[in-house]
Amino acid sequence: MNPFYQRAHFLSAANRLDQAPEDVGREVAFAGRSNAGKSSAINAICHQKALARTSKTPGRTQQLIFFELDEQRRLVDLPGYGYAKVSESVKLEWQRHLSHYLEYRHSLAGLVIVMDVRHPLTDYDRQMLAWGLKGEMSLLLLLTKADKLKKGAARSAQLAVERAVADRAGRVSVQLFSAPERQGVESVQAVLDRWLEVGQS
Repeated sequence: MNPFYQRAHFLSAANRLDQAPEDVGREVAFAGRSNAGKSSAINAICHQKALARTSKTPGRTQQLIFFELDEQRRLVDLPGYGYAKVSESVKLEWQRHLSHYLEYRHSLAGLVIVMDVRHPLTDYDRQMLAWGLKGEMSLLLLLTKADKLKKGAARSAQLAVERAVADRAGRVSVQLFSAPERQGVESVQAVLDRWLEVGQS
C-alpha cells in the first residue's frame, strides 16, 4: 500500500476553470464516461471508501473536483457527462470547459481515461483521448471492472485497446483494473508517482 495517496482530501469544486485552484504544482485528472467506474477507481487508488462519491445515477459529477495530496500535488475528478440526463446545451458547456482545462492547464501532468473493459473506446473516450493528445500530456487508459470478465477475455480486450492506440506508443499506456479486487492499484500509483514527481521535492 502506498500511504501517499491516502493523504488525498477534498480541496475544492469548480463549475468553471476560473474557479479552479491556482495553476501551480502538478495534478493528474481522471475522466470517464458515466458509470465507467471512475469514482470507484479513485477511491481504490487512494485507499479510501468515500473520497470520490460513487453513484448509480449517471452523470452525477458535473464539476471539476480537486483533491489535494500535498501543497504541490492534486488529483482531479472530471465530469462524467457521457450519458448524463441533461440538456444538450449543458453538455456542450461542460465540453467547452473540459477541453479548455485539458489543453491549457499548465499544472496538468497526465490524464487517466477510465473505461469499462467491456465497452472501451466509446465516442466519449476517443474525445478525451484527442483532447489529451492535443494538450501534449501522457495518458493512461484504465480498463475497469476487469473482474467482470474472465482473465483471457480481459487480456484480449486490453490487447485490442493497445492495438487501437499503437500509433501513440510512448504517450498512451493501457492498464487492466478492478477496484473490488484491487487489481492494478499499485501499477496506477507507480504511473501517478512519475507524473506527479512524488519523492522529487
